[in-house]
Amino acid sequence: MGSASMAPFVRQTRALALAVSKSAVPVLVVPFMGEVGRQLCGEAGVSWFDLSGNAQIVAPGLRVHVEGKPNAFKRPGRPSTVFAPRSSRIVRQLLIEPGRALHQRELARLAGLDEGFTSRIVHKLEADGLVERDAEGALHVTNPDLLLSAWRETYDFSKHQILRGHVSSRTSEEGLRQLVKTFTMKKLRCAATGLGAAWFMTKFAGFRLMTAYVAEEPSEAALKAVGFRAEERGANTWLVVPTDAGVFDGAEEREGVLCVHPVQAYVDLKGQPERAEEAATELRKRLLNWKA
Repeated sequence: MGSASMAPFVRQTRALALAVSKSAVPVLVVPFMGEVGRQLCGEAGVSWFDLSGNAQIVAPGLRVHVEGKPNAFKRPGRPSTVFAPRSSRIVRQLLIEPGRALHQRELARLAGLDEGFTSRIVHKLEADGLVERDAEGALHVTNPDLLLSAWRETYDFSKHQILRGHVSSRTSEEGLRQLVKTFTMKKLRCAATGLGAAWFMTKFAGFRLMTAYVAEEPSEAALKAVGFRAEERGANTWLVVPTDAGVFDGAEEREGVLCVHPVQAYVDLKGQPERAEEAATELRKRLLNWKA
């Protein structure tokens, strides 16, 4: 069961506790409590502990907080269908304009997916309580903040093909700008992501690592044009061939540099070094703060 599917269990736990006594402390027990589940429990005032060793229990005269224990029940295999590379096109489109009502056919067109596949993903999102339909059948995101957290929780940046190397430049900002420009001139689709994209969007947290998506593995001539040399140790450049081209959806220029959409940059920061977590927090606060 994914964290996004926990909402009904959190509500049920709270309701059962209230049925026993107004002073009863609702406590939910799960094999492993992910980021989204913690958020749901916190918002509902439900305490919890998991069988992996983490806990957040608050009661009169008692406070227990344990975190950092890994998931002892993690199973190998593909991520939840909703957040797999291809199906995440649906999630991305919904988060690009979370306040927009979309009919399923229009959503399929925007995501570049067939209607049958889109229907299966939408039904799963509905079952998880992440989207709902209005009287006219249009889809609405019920909680974009929760949807984004659920996507990030399952996201694994390392699944993309990453070419690590070094590109000489006076500054990382200048280097990333030139890299995207040169690849684009070479007719290779390219967009900045990660720390560099976050910098162009917020001007927060300087960066060394330049990260950019490329639609396909660059030719030797293209790599030579940007001065890229393969180098694992001390790499300052990651050229990323995505598992799905949907990462480019919603890309737009920031100060003349094509960058992925903020929702894509945000999830990609999960796989970045340096001040990635700080940059992700700032990006979410400024550009993805739907609670404001």
